[in-house]
Amino acid sequence: MIAPPELVLANVAEALRDDEIHVWRVHYRQALGRKPLCEVLAAYLDVAAERVALVDGEHGRPALTAPHDPSLGFNWSHSGEHALIAVGRNVAPGIDLERARPRQRSLEIARRFFSADEAAALARLPAAARNAAFLELWTAKEAVVKALGRGIAFGLDRFSVASDAGQLRLRYLQGDDVDAWQLRRLELDPDLVAAVAWRGDARRIRFGTLASGE
Repeated sequence: MIAPPELVLANVAEALRDDEIHVWRVHYRQALGRKPLCEVLAAYLDVAAERVALVDGEHGRPALTAPHDPSLGFNWSHSGEHALIAVGRNVAPGIDLERARPRQRSLEIARRFFSADEAAALARLPAAARNAAFLELWTAKEAVVKALGRGIAFGLDRFSVASDAGQLRLRYLQGDDVDAWQLRRLELDPDLVAAVAWRGDARRIRFGTLASGE
């Protein structure tokens, strides 16, 4: 799906509000590297894509270098031929995307790495429903650790995510106030699972899809 006229990248980038997070879906190939990310960021920075300068943080999260606008926060995730890029002002979003595929060891992984209540919730589910629930938890937890600026080495058992009435909720986060956090499921294709997280006030998520080469 190509973004409708009102969601053309340059137009939306120019109109980024402080109470929004923009999420772009782009085509991805490994050979492209960070080119799709730089092209999206270039529209928000009003520079040519080749002038976008990134540096990896201590835990691998990319960040803009000076003299780029320090208020612009972003994150991205890719899986197979798909990528998602989240952009916002004065916020550090974390986003994760996974293809829906069977995980034969999902319960074993959850018991080893997730919080005890998450693993117990998965164990109570019928086997047929467990894989989808595991993927939803996994993407939500990845989004949170990316928003924290940390990798999974932070410890996936140091916080807990629940899905209540179809809504994701951060139930516990060691050393932090969960009420200060936002966690959202992103509705994509049936074979894709995604979530975005950030610390701060609730924001509107504005979603668009870019055609290859846009």
